[in-house]
Amino acid sequence: MTAQTSKVVLSLDTKEVDSLKDGVNFKKNPSDGKCYIIYKSSGGFKACKNQCKHQGGVFIKDIEDLDSRTVKCTKHNWKLNISSMKYVNPPDSFQQDELEVVILDEGGMQLVELSPIDPWLTAPRKPLELQEGEVKITYLTHACMELQFGQKCFLFDPWLRGPAFARGWWLLHEPPADCLDRLCAADLIYISHLHSDHLSYPTLKVLSERRPDVPIYVGDTSRPVFWYLEQSKVKLTNIKVTPFGVWQNVDESLRFMILMDGVHPEMDTCIIVDYKGHMILNTVDCTRPNGGRLPQNVDLMMSDFAGGASGFPMTFQGGKYSSSWKAEFIKNERKKLLNYKATLVKSLQPRIYCPFAGYFVEAHPSDKYIKNTNIKNSPEDLNALINKLAPDTKTWTPKPGAMLDLCLALKDPSSRKAITDPPASTKIYKDSWEFDLYVDELNSALDSEIFKHSDWIQFYYTWAGFQDYNLVVRMIETDDNFEQLSNGYDYFVDFLDLSFPSTRPNREHCYIEIKNRVGVMRYVVLHGCLWDDLYIGFQNRISRDPDIYHHRFWNHFQTQLPLCCPDWNQFLAGYTLDRLPVHRRATQRHRTNNQSQPNSMQKDPPDPEPSWCPGADTPQGQPGGVPLPSEGGDRQTVLAPEPGPGILPTPHPNPGGSPRMPATHGTPRHTSQDGQPLHLSEATSQ
Repeated sequence: MTAQTSKVVLSLDTKEVDSLKDGVNFKKNPSDGKCYIIYKSSGGFKACKNQCKHQGGVFIKDIEDLDSRTVKCTKHNWKLNISSMKYVNPPDSFQQDELEVVILDEGGMQLVELSPIDPWLTAPRKPLELQEGEVKITYLTHACMELQFGQKCFLFDPWLRGPAFARGWWLLHEPPADCLDRLCAADLIYISHLHSDHLSYPTLKVLSERRPDVPIYVGDTSRPVFWYLEQSKVKLTNIKVTPFGVWQNVDESLRFMILMDGVHPEMDTCIIVDYKGHMILNTVDCTRPNGGRLPQNVDLMMSDFAGGASGFPMTFQGGKYSSSWKAEFIKNERKKLLNYKATLVKSLQPRIYCPFAGYFVEAHPSDKYIKNTNIKNSPEDLNALINKLAPDTKTWTPKPGAMLDLCLALKDPSSRKAITDPPASTKIYKDSWEFDLYVDELNSALDSEIFKHSDWIQFYYTWAGFQDYNLVVRMIETDDNFEQLSNGYDYFVDFLDLSFPSTRPNREHCYIEIKNRVGVMRYVVLHGCLWDDLYIGFQNRISRDPDIYHHRFWNHFQTQLPLCCPDWNQFLAGYTLDRLPVHRRATQRHRTNNQSQPNSMQKDPPDPEPSWCPGADTPQGQPGGVPLPSEGGDRQTVLAPEPGPGILPTPHPNPGGSPRMPATHGTPRHTSQDGQPLHLSEATSQ
C-alpha cells in the first residue's frame, strides 16, 4: 500500500483569481487539459474536478440555475450543487469530492488533490463482536487518552506535567495520580504534532528516564514533529515517522492510520484506529483533517472544541481592539466554532462523540487578563448542541480518570455501566502548577553571554532566513506586565533587505510592533524555538499598521525556522572575556526626546538626531559611552561595549520612554486574506 500524497492540479495567478466571478467558474489546466470547477462566494472558495461521479461526464453551466450554484452533466443531465458539493438530481445520490483550495501569499491560488482521498477503505474489515472490558478508553487530561485494546495499550498526545507554549498554557484538569506510570507502561504512543500541548518535553523526559525505547509514532510532516529532540536533551530511541494514509499493523486485531491536515499539512495530523473492524477517529487539532474527507459512522470520534488557542484578539492593542470589541468577537467566534463542530459530527454520524484537547488554562498570575478575556467553549454546550442536531450520537464529557467501555456503550448507549467516572472525592481541577520551576528555566536565558553583545540581533535574524518582504518590525523587550525595560533591547528589523535601521525607512512599508516578555523572547532566541511559544502562549503584545495579516512572515517564524539552533558558539568565537574585538560591529537604532515615530506613509526626518552607543550617557543619565555623529542615514554602525556584570545590556538609550505607536496589531495562526481570523483556526493548539 503506497502512502497518501498531495498534488497541485491547478495553479492560478493573482490576476486569474481576481477575475473569478461570484458563483460557478470553469477552469482548464493548460498543461494537461484537465478541467475544474471553482465556486466563489462571500465565504471563500470551493473546488472540484469537472467530472460527474455517475459515469464520468463533463459538467456545463445549468441555464435553469439563476443563482450560479448548479452545473449539469452532459451525459445524463445529473445536476451538482457546487456550493454544497451535493448532487440535486437525482437527490441523495453522491457527494462530490472536493479539492483543497490554497490561497498563496501573493494572491494566487492552488487546487490540491489528496490521493487516495479515503485510504481507510483499503483492506476493509467487518466489525467483530467485542467483549465487555475488551476496549477501554480512559481520559487522562487535555488531549491525552489511554486506549486499551485487548492486551495492547495505546496512548495519545501525553501532556501530563509542566506548561505548554513557554509559560502561557497550563493543565486545567488534574491528571490521575498514576498517569506517568500509565505513560511508561504504554505499548505505543501517538503524537499528533509538534505543539507543546501535544508534544510535551517535560512529560517525555520522564518517559526517557524510564522507558526510552517505547515506540512513538508521528506523521511524516514536512517539519519533523521531533525537530527539537536533540536540543531538548530528552533521550528517546524509538521514534517512528509514519507515511500518511497507510495502515500500520500492530497485531492481527489492531492497526492505525495517520492522516494529514488539509490546511496545515506541514505540521498537523490526525489518526484512525481500527480494532477488529471497530474504528476510532481522533481529529485532534486539525483545521480540515484529510482535506475534509473523513470516515462516517465510526464507533468513537474525538476532536477539539474549546477555541482560544491563538493570540488573536487578546494580545492585540490599539485601533478597534477595545475590550468590548474583543469580547464580542470572541463570543461570535466561539459560537461559529461550536456550530462547525456540531455540524461536522452530524455529517459523520459517529456512534459516540467525545470533546477533548481543549482543557487548558492561563493559570499564571501575570496572565490574569488573558484568562478573563479568552472565554472558551464548554464541552457541555457542544454536547448539548450535538444531542439536538444528531440525537443518535451518544456524547461523553470526560473527567480525568473516567473510562468508557466501548462494548457496553455500543450495545446500550443509555447504559450507565458504559462509563466509569472517577470516585467522587477525586480532584478534577488543578490548583497548583510549579510556576517557579518552569519560569526560572525560561529566565535562565537572561544571563546568556550572547545578549551581552548587541549584534546577536543581526546574527539571529540572518539565521532565521526571512527577507525580501516589505515589512518592518520593531521588537521591544518588556517585563511581565509588558512595560518596556529601560535596560532591554529595542530594535527595528527591515525584512525587505534584512537590515537593522535606526528609524523606520522612508519608503512605503508595512509595520508591526511586538512587545515580548524578555525571559521568553531570549529563551526562544537562544534555543532557536518557533515563535508559537510567544504568540499562542500569549507572551507578547502586538500592534500593526496597516491592519493586515502578513502570512509569509508569521508562517516562517511559526513553522519554517531552521531545524538547527543558531550556532552561538560561532557567534561568540570572535569575542574575548573583557573586550569586543574591532572586527565585530553592531547595527544600532537610537531615538531622542523630540524624534516622533513616523507613520508608514511618512518620510523620515531629513536630519536625524545624533546616535548613541549602547550605554551612552544621555540627558536621562544612563551610564557610559559617547555620542557618535550622525551619518545622515537609517543605519548607524557603532562599536558595542559590554555592560557590567549582572546588568542587562542596553542596546541603545530610549530618552523619554517608548514613543507612541500607530494603532495596529499582529496575526493569529490561521487568518483570512483580509486579516480576519478564520473561525476554524481555533481548533489548533493551537
